[in-house]
Amino acid sequence: MPIKSKATQDFVPIKEIRDGIVILKDGGLRLILMVSSLNIALKAEDEQVALIMQFQNFLNSLDFSIQIFIQSRQFDIRPYVALLENRLHEQMNDLLKIQTKEYMDFIKNLTETTNIMTKNFFIVVPYAAPSLGGKGGMKFPANLRGKDAAGEKRDAAEVFEESKTQLDQRASVVAQGMSRLGIRVVQLGTEEVIELFYKLFNPGESEKPIKL
Repeated sequence: MPIKSKATQDFVPIKEIRDGIVILKDGGLRLILMVSSLNIALKAEDEQVALIMQFQNFLNSLDFSIQIFIQSRQFDIRPYVALLENRLHEQMNDLLKIQTKEYMDFIKNLTETTNIMTKNFFIVVPYAAPSLGGKGGMKFPANLRGKDAAGEKRDAAEVFEESKTQLDQRASVVAQGMSRLGIRVVQLGTEEVIELFYKLFNPGESEKPIKL
């Protein structure tokens, strides 16, 4: 009996992305915050202790869970080298041409012999609306619909906006906690979220040759 192959979409838990919010197939919602880094090793010992305690207090103050995600990738120098290639062809001064070529060779050798990585830091804020009339638990209706206290069906847009408000409040709490640590926070929009997940599910895309 032939084995039926599943489509790639079957392995992706995302149903859709709306207003920068990820709607999962199980009905859960996720909001993604991109945060700046903080090199605690450069701080004095007393400052390190204070930052750790402050971060601990922040985590203990939350009444909801968060996920801290670190994306580490090898630095792609090719776009910069391609830019230098264009400048080299446009350069009219012979001396500057030689210097540009030597600089390009230096950059290429440096990246080939040294493993240069880029890191991006994210905080994922979850939310699941209470399932009205269900047997307990927090579950967002998969079709973005729910019922009010009278049992009447509620509009999908209304349920989503209410849940979005709850997510925004949670994101605000996280942003305030991070700002006390000196960390900047930016919420990802729809396009940024799509790009993030595309790169996660297509890691080989960065290895493709760049067209000049």
